[in-house]
Order: sequence, then structure tokens, then C-alpha cells
Amino acid sequence: MQGVDFTPYSALAGGILIGLAASLLLWTNGRVAGISGIVGGLWRPVAGDLSWRALFLGGLLTGGVVAALLVPEALAFSLDRSLPLMAVGGLLVGFGTRLGSGCTSGHGVCGNARLSPRSIVATVTFIAAGMVTVLALRTIGGVS
Repeated sequence: MQGVDFTPYSALAGGILIGLAASLLLWTNGRVAGISGIVGGLWRPVAGDLSWRALFLGGLLTGGVVAALLVPEALAFSLDRSLPLMAVGGLLVGFGTRLGSGCTSGHGVCGNARLSPRSIVATVTFIAAGMVTVLALRTIGGVS
């Protein structure tokens, strides 16, 4: 694989921070840090439920902006796919999160940590679907 850097220490630090943040949200608010559920709750807000969702998402965006300002090379990337293909991919991910009743952050991080059978099955399904998709694109579609 070209251009792939193995960064175990920063990956470990990021994983620890994600776990701590998810635990903190669960302990303080009794809420699961599933991004698709948090965003979905903004579209149909319930009284008294909007502020924590907006603050959580605002924190994600602020963290990204701060990281981009302090360490811009850490977020450097290039796109070698067309915008329409990326849009279709985004729509499919959105459809998948609705179909799976959550996303990798809700099921994979929070649900698995709680040993939720539904989340374990969902996470295995996510990973298997991703593997099949990559295999199909690389063999049939000629995408590297």
C-alpha cells in the first residue's frame, strides 16, 4: 500500500480520547455517543434535548478546526474520486446508518463496550460489508 503510515501511538491516544468522551457523555447525560443518532435528533428535536446535541456536534467541529490550525499536516488529504461518486457514497452511508439503527460510533464504540448483542452483530456486519465493498471495487471495478 502506498502512502499509508503506521501510527500506533497517535491511534492509541485517539482511541483513548474517544473512549473517554463516550464514557463521559454516558455517565453525565446517560446518552450514547452515536453520531448518526445525535444528528438525527437535531432534525426532530425533543424539548430539552437540543442543547446537548448541538454542544456535542459543536465540540466535534471545534476540535477539527483547532486541529487544522495547530497541526494542519495531520488533516491533509487528497481526493482521487469524483464528487458525484463521493455524494453517492455519502448517501449510501446515511441509508446504512438508518437501516442499521446506528453507526460505527454508536454501535462500534459504545454498544460493543456495553456488550450489546445488537451492536456486536451490527459492527460485524459493518466490517464485513466494508470488506466486500473494497474487494468488489478492487477486483470488478479496478479501483485501488
